[in-house]
Amino acid sequence: MVLLSLKEDSPQTTPVQEAAYSSVDYTTAVPVYGSRWSGQEMPKHRIPEMETPPSVAKHLIKDELALDGCPALNLASFVTTYMEGEARDLLVHTAAVNIVDVEMYPQSAEISARCVNIIANLFNAPNIKKDEQALGTSTVGSSEAVILGVLAMKRRWQEARRKKNLPTDKPNIVLGANAQVCWHKAIRYLELEGRHVDVTEELLYMDPQKAVDMVDENTIGVAAILGSTYTGHYEDVKTLNKLLNEKCKKEGLDVNIHVDAASGGFVAPFINPDLEWDFRLNRVVSINVSGHKYGLVYPGVGWCIWRSYAFLPDDLIFWVNYLGTDQASFALNFSKSSAPIIMQYYNLLRFGRAGYTRIMQNLVAISDYIADQLVDSGRFVLMSATGGKGLPLIAFRLKKKAHYDEYDIASKVRERGWILPAYTMAPALDHLKMLRIVVREDMSRDRADILVRDMMAALDTLDRTDKKLLKEIREHHISHGHKALSKSKHAVTPESFDKSPSSKKLKRTHPC
Repeated sequence: MVLLSLKEDSPQTTPVQEAAYSSVDYTTAVPVYGSRWSGQEMPKHRIPEMETPPSVAKHLIKDELALDGCPALNLASFVTTYMEGEARDLLVHTAAVNIVDVEMYPQSAEISARCVNIIANLFNAPNIKKDEQALGTSTVGSSEAVILGVLAMKRRWQEARRKKNLPTDKPNIVLGANAQVCWHKAIRYLELEGRHVDVTEELLYMDPQKAVDMVDENTIGVAAILGSTYTGHYEDVKTLNKLLNEKCKKEGLDVNIHVDAASGGFVAPFINPDLEWDFRLNRVVSINVSGHKYGLVYPGVGWCIWRSYAFLPDDLIFWVNYLGTDQASFALNFSKSSAPIIMQYYNLLRFGRAGYTRIMQNLVAISDYIADQLVDSGRFVLMSATGGKGLPLIAFRLKKKAHYDEYDIASKVRERGWILPAYTMAPALDHLKMLRIVVREDMSRDRADILVRDMMAALDTLDRTDKKLLKEIREHHISHGHKALSKSKHAVTPESFDKSPSSKKLKRTHPC
């Protein structure tokens, strides 16, 4: 429980100021930085008693946000940081539209259905070939989509077990230890046993044979990742499908695959169209993808697509009529803006297959260029795939042991504005520290050159900095960094919280 102070705010203006301000029309006359508000502390705990002029409120908030990092220089995030002006216009135009109210906004709902159809077609859903409506839903991102996909798998498993009078109290799901944090949320929230396939230095993502070996009668499904957040690798869904078919036939099981294509779902169809990872494989029954990653839409929008109605139990779908008509609802939330969905359709219409292909080819080329520069420097070992065999990102680590580490490099390039994530590899391999550069749409070749130059300069500076001074710098960052100064020690994120239920210690940040 967090107890908020009820202490009254102390007056921030002098009697002279009060007299000067009392007869002034703040909405038009007084400059923003000549107003009383610019001389007062911003409200942090209680709603202010009186109004603030809109221009003043806007400027004061913008001034605080100026302390944030530049989104274009955020090399950690997969989330889109650039959209065309026409798309931004549509965002403003549709922000007030509640997509769930299909009676009021039928065309917005129609556009959402078109997106589901187009994405299902990209993923080779079998019913699309017959010009039928695809089965899927929009979400606020892949975290929600993953939970919906896993929930459908669990419920289908429960129904099948109950028909045979078998117990349903020990469901499990098999996945790689390199899975994103949303999978750990799904496992905990849906009360599942997570069976994790450890990664190795030889294979930095899930081994399909080891995954299938963990499958038993209580397995609701296997999760495969098309684009690991750690290294960008595509897991071998085709081999996983083949091995699952063999095991299910031999042991009389019915275990299917959910593909987490949060990042790779909008890359692979355009770079590797012949790669079989989607509904072309008979045991792939659901796929999630993030529109706000390589779908090139501002956050937040995601999609979950099912193979057919056989894999989405009816009792998970709710029907409501209090918005004027009967309508189905299968989501963790209800009301949400149509803006991200409309922007997704804008991109699909605007770019088409050719446009998405050109963009993704550029990203792969720039990613490979940066990777080559880092490897050619002789200072780093590459941990990610190149040539479009994985996501357009560069995962790498120091080649030789030094008196500084990957976290020191990340801290040093931050001085130039770059937000370069340093983290440890997945469990069982978490002794390896690494760095990751995510190449997004707004990463140009020229910016890539500047990044490499700044990284080489950071290495040169660290080479010249002695071990004792580096230790003092680290301690200073811990004591005086923005997290320490904010005093928000209670604000723990899933990425920074130790996995052990009995532990309250914070860990160095993992990728997300």
